[in-house]
Amino acid sequence: MDGTHDLGGRQGFGPVRHTLDAAVFHANWERRINALYGLAVRQGIFNMDEYRHAIERMEPRHYMAAGYYERTLTSLATLCVEKGVVSLDDLQQRAQGVFPLALPLGPGRSNVAGTSLFKPGDRVCVRSDHVPGHVRMPAYVRGKCGVVVAVSPPYPFPDAHAHGLPSADEPTFDVRFESAELWPDAADSAQVHVGLFQSYLVAAD
Repeated sequence: MDGTHDLGGRQGFGPVRHTLDAAVFHANWERRINALYGLAVRQGIFNMDEYRHAIERMEPRHYMAAGYYERTLTSLATLCVEKGVVSLDDLQQRAQGVFPLALPLGPGRSNVAGTSLFKPGDRVCVRSDHVPGHVRMPAYVRGKCGVVVAVSPPYPFPDAHAHGLPSADEPTFDVRFESAELWPDAADSAQVHVGLFQSYLVAAD
């Protein structure tokens, strides 16, 4: 989906702040939320694509204001409410106030019909798809062309997996793009590699 979470290739957000040897956790609640989310995935309450998409579904102002573990908390709470593990009323009673959840789940999609298997050396283009639900295709490669350099084993198709839809597992292709293809007017000469599912690609003309 197009949203505030997909910042790859965008400008205007200032330099990336980096702290050498930064602490992983800054408070005990962050440790607890990280452990609870991992436990929920291991217990099969939700999968990683559902987890990622619940973060993507956060109200944009909430998403931009929240830190990493607040986003994890919001995703965990949202999915536990949607799966019937806990009620929103219970969460708000325990929080003694409003407990913001992500926006409602929208439609997903299953595998794209008529896709092809590719091999290293094949030239491919990324479909110009605008998907309302979860998608693991960064917007900055949409409509761009590159070369397949490697193939990974089949994996659950995220566009369906995040929405509980039936789908076939798909391989991902490591596609190499020239930076000038991605950003014609503002890029140093470089190569960018992106892992892309089969349904995201078509053979280049």
